[in-house]
Amino acid sequence: MQWFGKGSSNVDDRRGMSGGKVLGGGAAIIVVVLGLIFGQDFSGLVSQLPVGQQAPAEGKRGVPTDVEGKFVAGVLESTDSVWVAQFQQMGREYEAPVLTLFDNMVASACGNASSAVGPFYCPADHKVYIDLTFYKDLKDRFGAAGDFAQAYVIAHEVGHHVQNLLGISEKVQRERAHLTEVEYNKLSVKLELQADFFAGLWAHHAQNQANFRLDEGDIEEALTAANAIGDDKLQKQAQGEVVPDAFTHGTSAQRMYWFKKGFDTGDFRQGDTFNSNRL
Repeated sequence: MQWFGKGSSNVDDRRGMSGGKVLGGGAAIIVVVLGLIFGQDFSGLVSQLPVGQQAPAEGKRGVPTDVEGKFVAGVLESTDSVWVAQFQQMGREYEAPVLTLFDNMVASACGNASSAVGPFYCPADHKVYIDLTFYKDLKDRFGAAGDFAQAYVIAHEVGHHVQNLLGISEKVQRERAHLTEVEYNKLSVKLELQADFFAGLWAHHAQNQANFRLDEGDIEEALTAANAIGDDKLQKQAQGEVVPDAFTHGTSAQRMYWFKKGFDTGDFRQGDTFNSNRL
């Protein structure tokens, strides 16, 4: 991919700062342990932690000056442009999220999180969080290299922000108290697959932006990343067996299907994973 924009200034760069106190209590520690065991994105779990009482200090706001930081700001600028237009078509105003860069540990309004958790979105403060060392893991541990694979990760988390703004995440949370763990896991999978669809939708519309261009092989990079972080593949790698009832993000095939559907159609109306028979 090639990007020619200035980059979003909605970047909160906390790299080099202390992670601070644990705001979300013991549940945050459990999430970190799970991340250490499975090496998986547990953004859904982090999003469900209790909101802390103290807002964490922000880092340096604006477009970072390093190459990696500029890339993240560029992807965020592109997702902002796409979703502003999508929300206008719905007769709504899009609230751009803040993306926080951190090292090792970070304090969010959803609790403390370790880098082991992977990138995540916190609905309580409308922020996406990422330690850029995750991209090294994506390449070395999961075999998903490339700048567009990295962009897909950001676009997926921004997809959770879109769900939050539209009230989709809140509806899923309200259902949680009435469902068994297995039933809720199925609902969580639908939420995650929709975020994959939204990432594909972003890619569809981004390719038409004047300051953004897809290169040959970019979509394959995103599909490789989606394939690498499917629940079935991660469970097989971690514990030698696949337990479908424990899926929270979807299989590799499902994640690839919904990203590709978002990219192929570019149509927001096609992303209703909650009422689709194709899961």
